[in-house]
Amino acid sequence: MIDNPFSMVVLIVAIIAISRVLQAKYGVVRHGKGETLIQRGPDPETERLRAEVKALKDRVAVLERLATDGSSALEREFEKLRDRG
Repeated sequence: MIDNPFSMVVLIVAIIAISRVLQAKYGVVRHGKGETLIQRGPDPETERLRAEVKALKDRVAVLERLATDGSSALEREFEKLRDRG
């Protein structure tokens, strides 16, 4: 079938290259001594943490707004309440 040693080497390299491309396409990741992990799509834990960070950033933004703008607005509200009473 394959008589030439050079063509055998080329064939082996081509097989390895094709397998690496397929591994990259389907998300196969190797860990250490032959352990294989197949990842499909984003990690749910990562997505949960991203959503939590976004929620915390939104809360911090609200707290910053209250801390910087709230004192003058709060004083105006107190004055309105004093004027009513």
